Amino acid sequence: MHSYIEALTTRYTTKKFDPDRRLDAETVQAVKDILQLSPSSTNSQPWHFVIAGTDEGRQRVAKAAHGVYAFNASKICDASHVVVLCTKTDIDTEYTTQVLEQEEQDGRFPSEETKAANRKGREFFAMLHRNELQDAFHWMEKQTFIALGNLLSGAAHLGIHACPMEGFDHEVLEKELGLTEKGYKPSVIVALGFSAADDFNAVTPKSRWPQERIITEI
Repeated sequence: MHSYIEALTTRYTTKKFDPDRRLDAETVQAVKDILQLSPSSTNSQPWHFVIAGTDEGRQRVAKAAHGVYAFNASKICDASHVVVLCTKTDIDTEYTTQVLEQEEQDGRFPSEETKAANRKGREFFAMLHRNELQDAFHWMEKQTFIALGNLLSGAAHLGIHACPMEGFDHEVLEKELGLTEKGYKPSVIVALGFSAADDFNAVTPKSRWPQERIITEI
């Protein structure tokens, strides 16, 4: 079996982390690389990632796991590192120009014509979603969830365990991390680390629809 497919086959959502095991610095850097290298529509990269790798940091994130979301608190606190994937709340020409300038700095454009075409294409889609469709945040959050998928697959490839969580108090986390002032909203939390020995989900068979149901070849 291909190693990547094997990693996807054996990965699972960790329900209980070992609080005594921590990611080493090399693995944490790999996680950062995975997030940075995630693809997005028109290379818009409309995201920011908050990584909590200290007890204090995880406790701050865990403040959002209260009330009906309390079942997620232990996952956040016991994990080695927690990533809060955040999405921009708005996209405008100032931001798309910043992306363009970064691309130019990185040598993306062999000519001014290429640069102009790139600007025009990104601006078209950004303004389409902002002004005509009026679903800019939804469009940008879809990009953040691409980064989520990349992170979950990457974690499996690195041999570490992960638990994605949408169950948290968004308003509490926004205030705790000062996201509103920075122009972001929290979209999803991912706890990273190593599964506890008694994590029931580690031995539960994976369940997916058969390929005949979900795939049509034409």
